[in-house]
Amino acid sequence: MVKHTLSVLVEDEAGVLTRIAGLFARRGFNIESLAVGPAEQAGVSRITMVVPGSERDIEQLTKQLYKLINVLKVQDVSEIPSVERELMLIKVNATAETRSEIVVIAQIFRARVVDAAESSLTLEVTGDPGKMVAIQQMLQKFGIKEIARTGKISLTRESGVNTEYLKMMVTPIGNLS
Repeated sequence: MVKHTLSVLVEDEAGVLTRIAGLFARRGFNIESLAVGPAEQAGVSRITMVVPGSERDIEQLTKQLYKLINVLKVQDVSEIPSVERELMLIKVNATAETRSEIVVIAQIFRARVVDAAESSLTLEVTGDPGKMVAIQQMLQKFGIKEIARTGKISLTRESGVNTEYLKMMVTPIGNLS
């Protein structure tokens, strides 16, 4: 199943998130990632959700969301050029022998050490969801004690530039004339 990122603007009132979660539960949808926070307008919040489903499923879900009180706008930003970020705190076992290697990995991923103890390091990582998976895989060999992730947040790109497309383009060095 394809994962869809939905950006939902809602009136900032008690019970809105409960009604949305109830709708998803009744329809048998799993919310894989959820982030909620104030939007650019006072009294409005943005809910960003990652939901697996077919195009048809997401279309039906969008129609159902619009029927809920307090829902202002629903947008599937999965195929729209957008900026996506996530925050992760990851606590890793660290001995005197492994500490420097962990710090080097953190530097490669532009992560910050936010806590150091005798037997562990806690890192703060910010970036796209792929970066979260990559650093987690690199740190796995040291033993991961705990992980906390915010869930993905996303805004569409005003420039319309699709950075995923640009990453796939490879310019041969000989053709840079």
